[in-house]
Amino acid sequence: MYSEDAAGRSEEMPSALKSITESPAAGGGKVPLLIILHGLTGYKEEPHLAALADMCREIGFASLRPDLYGHGESGGSFREHDLRKWIAEIRELVSEARAGALYSGIYLCGHSQGALCALIAAGKEQDIAGVIALAPALKIPEQARKGTLFGLSFDPEHVPDEAVVWDKVLSGNYIREAQSVCPEEVTAYKGPVLFVHSDADERVPVSVSEEAVKAFGNAQIVITHGDTHDFDLHPEEMTKAVRKWLLSQL
Repeated sequence: MYSEDAAGRSEEMPSALKSITESPAAGGGKVPLLIILHGLTGYKEEPHLAALADMCREIGFASLRPDLYGHGESGGSFREHDLRKWIAEIRELVSEARAGALYSGIYLCGHSQGALCALIAAGKEQDIAGVIALAPALKIPEQARKGTLFGLSFDPEHVPDEAVVWDKVLSGNYIREAQSVCPEEVTAYKGPVLFVHSDADERVPVSVSEEAVKAFGNAQIVITHGDTHDFDLHPEEMTKAVRKWLLSQL
């Protein structure tokens, strides 16, 4: 993995991940870090993720945007990625950030599948300062167990060798790993959580976040209006919600 600071300098990091780190204006002392995670078929340069990084600089947060396994410029192939690989990579990022002792707190912000993996990773780490779940695809494990994942229909007891999702091929191992994720893993994190979801999301219904917020002891939800799954139409509403919540955590 390599990181790149605001001046464009690169340094070696021990992973196949490719990421961008950005820091606020120099002011001395430790600052909080927001790790921003894309979703299935996503990548670190997506506009709604870049908007979050811009917002971080404005409020004095550092940010890190990785390309996770099989996506963007990362190592590995899309076909062979799965939830467990992503969770392990997120935890590696957290470990590296923690080891550097540069940050006053580490927050995770995930979109869609990235939100699911962020919550699970946070539950395993537990010292994460907070998690932001944007349009979280929390039903992936349940749908994989039912054989209805991504609109596909298959026998969950006899997982196919591969599946085509949005013109991309996934290994059957993706489905098996998703099936192994139990509900308790998703809700294990005990820290503060913010859900942000559009009421017009065309891929993950807002009811997923409305239901999920009840499963966490310290959670809030902000529902934006008339936007897409990727917050393409009104990204400022999403970033405004995230900004307000992050500042409330300091």
